[in-house]
Amino acid sequence: MATETDCIFCKIIAGEIPSTKVAEDDSTYVFMDINPATRGHALVIPKRHTQDITTIDPADLAAVTVKAQEIAKRAKEVFAADGVNLLNCCGSAAWQTVFHFHLHVIPRYVDDGLIEPWKPGQGGDADVIAAAGAALRG
Repeated sequence: MATETDCIFCKIIAGEIPSTKVAEDDSTYVFMDINPATRGHALVIPKRHTQDITTIDPADLAAVTVKAQEIAKRAKEVFAADGVNLLNCCGSAAWQTVFHFHLHVIPRYVDDGLIEPWKPGQGGDADVIAAAGAALRG
């Protein structure tokens, strides 16, 4: 896992690696994804290094989420996007490849070719769902 000294996103924030910066404030940094899923695909990251959703400080999470909302609104406006996906991947099994928490802001367009990674509407086993809910409640 990346540490602050070898993290590519920390190096972007520090200006050691170039990026197409969109916005920056005391807590967050926003830049364009170099492998965009669609036109306008941006990444919103906390300036303070943290690995993922399970380790991020709640204040940093709030700042990143508010900034992601601002970028999503702007993307709909300037790119005439039909919708927006916010995506976070936590852990290798969930496709995380950079271990610095980040939110993808992905403008969506009718017929943009992106597909859902699961099939909504396929009902699950009610008992399994209830047991999972109970486990999450503790």
